[in-house]
Amino acid sequence: MGPGNLTRFAWLSIAAAVLTIALKTTAYVVTGSVGLLSDTMESFVNLLAAIMALAMLTLAARPPDDSHAYGHSKAEYFSSAAEGALIVLAAASIAWTAVPRLITPQPLEGVGLGAVISALASAVNFGVARVLLRAGQKYHSITLEADARHLMTDVWTTLGVIIGMGAVVYTGYERLDPIIALLVAANIIWTGVQLLRRSALGLMDAAIPRADQDSIAAVLARYGQQGIHYHALRTRQAGTRKFISVHVLVPGEWTVQRGHQLLEELEDAILHAVTGAHVFTHLEPIDDPTAWHDIDLDRTHSVMQSQKVAPGEGSAKAPNARRASPEE
Repeated sequence: MGPGNLTRFAWLSIAAAVLTIALKTTAYVVTGSVGLLSDTMESFVNLLAAIMALAMLTLAARPPDDSHAYGHSKAEYFSSAAEGALIVLAAASIAWTAVPRLITPQPLEGVGLGAVISALASAVNFGVARVLLRAGQKYHSITLEADARHLMTDVWTTLGVIIGMGAVVYTGYERLDPIIALLVAANIIWTGVQLLRRSALGLMDAAIPRADQDSIAAVLARYGQQGIHYHALRTRQAGTRKFISVHVLVPGEWTVQRGHQLLEELEDAILHAVTGAHVFTHLEPIDDPTAWHDIDLDRTHSVMQSQKVAPGEGSAKAPNARRASPEE
């Protein structure tokens, strides 16, 4: 499923935000709880985030063009970064509304009804967050995953507010309401910071997940019986899209046709191991010294280049190279 089909999940998030805003506003009016007021404000932030997620998923679904040959999938990182920033902003707004109540506490009213309404809103957010998180992990969409985690911060906020109202009723200590609101604000800041970090890594062309890297290494290891080497194996992920490139070195006497057949077979095997990836291969003669001029593209920390190299497999000219072999 491509980003274009993922927009239906963004619409689900928008619907959930509108519903929870209505429920939480009602709960705030009934109780007058500053915690519920801050919770309602966060739901407005959720709505803005869901709208941006819809816009970015729509943009990410656009096909490559002359100006964007690799597509528009990195647009998802702008959405997830915005989600992270909005989560931090929501935490700040919670603190902003809680501090005055901490200084001048006010009594709560209709706590029971307010708690029930808030719990219903939280259940809606929890259900939608689970759907978005599963979809985000299944389709490798950081936008959906960010939206899911944003909704889960809302769930924790609401839970904290309900606990705070209950504590006020039980103890009669009215400052517990803003104190718990401040604790909730501190807790959700962490989620926002982590989303900002992941978005920054995505924009910096981070490698694909380690499990996928291991799958590629396993494919290339199957081509190791007849002296075919590879190096410069690089990967990166942009939203839902994964890009893989590798240089394959074959005997210089091979024909172009034979080399091409090897690359086609190799690319098909990698695509089978890493579904939906975009694979770029480059053929080089193993006995030509110029084929090793780009050896600096190998990284010693890469799982492909530094692990599981059998003795004698590396070339004297390029110790980081690995063997691969075609079929006879």
